[in-house]
Amino acid sequence: MNIHGNTIFIPGATSGIGLALALRLQAAGNTVVIGGRRTDVLERLAAEHGFSTVSIDTTDPASVLAARDQVLAQHGDLNILVAMAGIMIPEDVRSAGSFEIAEQIVETNINGTLRLVSAFIEHLQTRPAATLITVSSGLAHTPLAYTPTYNGSKAFIHQYSESLRLQLAETSVKVVEIVPPAVQTELMPGGSVNEHYLPLDAFADEVMSLIETQPDATEILVEAVKFLRFAEVENRYDAAVTALNHSA
Repeated sequence: MNIHGNTIFIPGATSGIGLALALRLQAAGNTVVIGGRRTDVLERLAAEHGFSTVSIDTTDPASVLAARDQVLAQHGDLNILVAMAGIMIPEDVRSAGSFEIAEQIVETNINGTLRLVSAFIEHLQTRPAATLITVSSGLAHTPLAYTPTYNGSKAFIHQYSESLRLQLAETSVKVVEIVPPAVQTELMPGGSVNEHYLPLDAFADEVMSLIETQPDATEILVEAVKFLRFAEVENRYDAAVTALNHSA
């Protein structure tokens, strides 16, 4: 992936990892369009940073299609989609009420990503050099006990990304998976100040460096996530699960 001179759409970029990457990608010489549900936040970010913006709710099929039409009408040269769609909610599967939480996570993390890919994939294939970026998690490989559906949703994103890469191999579209560790954001309550999590700026800076120095990478793996990502293949899975869940 060339890190400069692209037109990029990042839904879910009004805060956290999405916004941090949007700012850095813009600074690297790309045109960045950000999306989100809160129009007041979009307006503020447009005024502060000059982003193009679009209202989008990835849980609403009509909203995704309307956002696609708006983005492509204004930015027909779009060649990168960052399919960010994620929520993380603790759940206790011993309670019957856990299904409602699980359903909400699946609707956002899995179906939201599927809707984005379906909406934009035909356009991306018309561009001479395009990239589809997915966002999974280290928890796709080493689970956190109290977020079972989140872990499973990110495992889905990992395998979906692998499969997309196979199907798109003969097209102009590359598939890149960003695999975050625990990062200091508000994805989980108190996460932005958790000293055990990787600072957001450090994560975003390392991601940008990896994309620039490893343009052919299919997975973007900051150092902090490798403990989780490779636990099983390095035959230390049980120890990694224990360590992760004792530190959480």
